[in-house]
Amino acid sequence: MTPTENLHYAIGELAYAIARADGEVQKEERKKFEAIVAAEMRCKDYGFDVSDIIFKIMDRDKTSATEAYDSAMKQIRTNSHYLSPELKKAFINVIEKVAKAYSPVTIDENSLIEKFKKDIEPINGDPVYYQKAIVK
Repeated sequence: MTPTENLHYAIGELAYAIARADGEVQKEERKKFEAIVAAEMRCKDYGFDVSDIIFKIMDRDKTSATEAYDSAMKQIRTNSHYLSPELKKAFINVIEKVAKAYSPVTIDENSLIEKFKKDIEPINGDPVYYQKAIVK
């Protein structure tokens, strides 16, 4: 996978972690989840299906919210040079909307969202890389 694809894989893991934070991911939740990710990432011109990546993550057996979060942050740090400010905002929007998809937003979901905001804030991409990825 390319660095940009790895970052989108990471957002799938993050959104999955949020969805899992309050228990099992239900069928209805999966449909709403797919719609949220598609709406947030639709305007991007990527050669891969974000929804497909997300569902592969969600179909993994017994991945805990913590494991998904840790894996996502590893991917983000590894591919951080491609992390544009716009992509950071989109990632935060996705996880906030996933948490709000099924009320109430739990303490565990809020904790993960705040942890993510804190963890991603100091990570800044390099315009040389992320602008090149946009031009492709």
